[in-house]
Parts: sequence; structure tokens; C-alpha cells
Amino acid sequence: MPIKIFLFMMLFIFQFISVTKAEVQLKAAFVRDHQLWMKEGDYEIQLTKDKYVYSPKWSYDGRFIAYINGDEQGEKSNLWMYDTEKKESYEPYHSIETHSFTWSPVSNELAYLSGWVLNVTKMKDGRPYGFQNVSLGVSGFEWYPNGKEFIVSASSNRLPTGWEPIKLYRIPKDMNLNEKKAELLYSIPIDENDIFAVTVGDFKWSHDGKWFSFLGTPTPSWAMDSNPLCVLSFDGKVFQDIGRMLGFSDWFKWAPHANQLAYISGEGRFFVENKMTKIAEIKASTKQVEYTPKGYVDLDLEWLSPSKVIVARSQENKAWEEGPVPTMFTSLFEIDLGSVTQNQITFPKENELDVDPEAVGSYLIWVRRQDETHKSNVLIRHEKQNEARIWIEDVDFSPVIFKE
Repeated sequence: MPIKIFLFMMLFIFQFISVTKAEVQLKAAFVRDHQLWMKEGDYEIQLTKDKYVYSPKWSYDGRFIAYINGDEQGEKSNLWMYDTEKKESYEPYHSIETHSFTWSPVSNELAYLSGWVLNVTKMKDGRPYGFQNVSLGVSGFEWYPNGKEFIVSASSNRLPTGWEPIKLYRIPKDMNLNEKKAELLYSIPIDENDIFAVTVGDFKWSHDGKWFSFLGTPTPSWAMDSNPLCVLSFDGKVFQDIGRMLGFSDWFKWAPHANQLAYISGEGRFFVENKMTKIAEIKASTKQVEYTPKGYVDLDLEWLSPSKVIVARSQENKAWEEGPVPTMFTSLFEIDLGSVTQNQITFPKENELDVDPEAVGSYLIWVRRQDETHKSNVLIRHEKQNEARIWIEDVDFSPVIFKE
């Protein structure tokens, strides 16, 4: 009998350890009171002081966090990094000003735009330091999945004959300003009555690297109401105009295991109506399905799994015509693409709204904001649990989760 009890206890302990190891301890960078913080599991630590931090981004291996040290007026945008091993912030080069920067998918190299110049960081003593010029005339960019090349865009110019095409190029990261190394990938014809944009950006790769999506930006007043969402094959041979939407990068996302692109369609700068979740099947010809019921608007989305999408949804407010723009009090809904059933899964209190859903492994994470104070808490729920809990309190923006 004692042997049986011992074996039973060992089996129980082994199963418990296996389940514990299977769960990844989540790690996030976030901003509180304009300072950079990090949270790992239930432990959090402040990383900066006397700065004005926004846009933190993890390096591919999680050692570095790149961020912008700005100011309240928006006149400063200096690039800084935090080294989690040496526990210090530093500038990779003195006074780099940028609003567009992205880590390599395969190494601790950071690419960034300074004006119209694309640069990539060098390495010194195991961390990014200094920079190398890559290309001039760049308005938008993204790494190729191999970490050796970039997609870059060149803005359109207004000519006496009309708007010139927007050009997309494939360039190596070691181009070193050698224009002969640039390969024209695709030229987008611009028509104010069809596809109208001055530049394109927010490039995102499909899961298999065969397609990438991007968002066009027209002239400033037009961009407030309508932006073209497009898709191009990796070799530049197949171009598709997917639809029109507002200029929010989080409003279009690729499925985790299929060439499906979910996005929130609809023109008009106000959120009160005409914002609908659609999913486009990206093939030789594009098929689209709309999922937002009549009388509602969707204002954010996330793939929970290959067959489920989370949206932040509110009722329309067509009665509003003038005065302060009303807050749309969203809660999260789960759309099952197989059965087409849709269920509300979060229930914020009055004057609260749930936004920015993000799926990480077995967890769903989102931000709950109080409308009057704009105070935000990060909530988290495991797929096997019915109740959510507060994971991070009092954040300025949505956290950036490190994904291995």
C-alpha cells in the first residue's frame, strides 16, 4: 500500500510540474507615468527615470527594449535602448531622432528611419551601437523574414501629369547606399478615384512569408477618413486591393496559420458607425466575409486561434451629429469562424471600456480603461479560467508582450 501511495504522489507531482513548465511566464514592457517598466510573471520593476517614454519594442531575443524618449510637446523623439542584462539605458548613437524603428526578426539589429534615410545598427561588445546607412529616399520599411533584406517604399510626388506611382523595392541590409542593389518589386498606380495614397507603410507578413499587407496613407485630410489596405505577394507578382479602412495598424492582422487577413473595414473618421470586421481569404482571387452584426461597430481585433477572432464591439451611435465625439464603450466578443456564433466574453462596468485584445499562448490580455480618468489596467485571463484578473495596474498605453 505505501508503494502505491508513493507512486500515485509521484505521478501527481510529475503532472503538476509538466503543466507548470508548459505555461510560459509572460514578460511585458509598459509605460507608467511616462517611464519604462517591465513585468515578468507577477514581478515588476521601473527601468527609467526622468524620461518621457513611448513606443517600447522588444529585441528578437528579449535582451533589449528600444524606446523613444520624447517630450510632452511631441517635439523630441530620441532613440534609446534598455539592456536587461546590464540593467541600464543607453543611446545607440548620440541624438538619433526617429518615429519608425523595427528590430530584426533574427538578430539584435535595429533598423530605423532618420528623415528619409534607412539605417541599421552595428554591434559593439554584444549590443547595438553605432549605425550603417542602408538607403536614401525611404518613406516606409520592414524586414524580410530572413533578416537579410528590407521591403522599402518611396513616396509618390505630385507631377504636372498627376500623381506618380508609389514604388516598392527589395533591398539588402548591406546596401550601403549603393543604388544598383535596389530591386523594384512593384509599382502602385495612384488614382484619386480608385487607389489614392501618397505613401504606404505598416508592412505585415503572412505566417508563411508568401504575402505581405500594407496600408496606404493619402494626403492628411483624406487620410483621416479613408486608407487603402493592400496585399502583395513576396515576389511582387500578385497585387490585391483589399478595401478601405482607417489608418490604425492594429486594425488589420494575419491569421496565425492561414493566409487570411482580418481587418476593420469602413470609411469615416468617427467611430460611431460603419466599422465592420471582415476576413479576406488571400488567394488568386480574394473572397471576403463580414462578421459585424447590424447596429454595431467593431473598433479593434485579434486572432485568438486559427478559428476564433476577438473584437472590441459597441453599439452604433447614429444619433450623434455634432458636439463632442461620444466615447464608444466597447466590450470584447469572440467570433467562432466555424459556427459563425458570436458571444460577449467581457463585461466592463458603466463608463468602462475594454480595448486592445492580445492573445499570447494560452492567455488573452486586454486593457480596461475608465473613460473619465483615462486610467487603464491590463487584464489577463487563461483559456481554462472563466474569470479575469488585473495583471498590470495604471498603464499609459497597452503593454508590449515579449513573444519567444
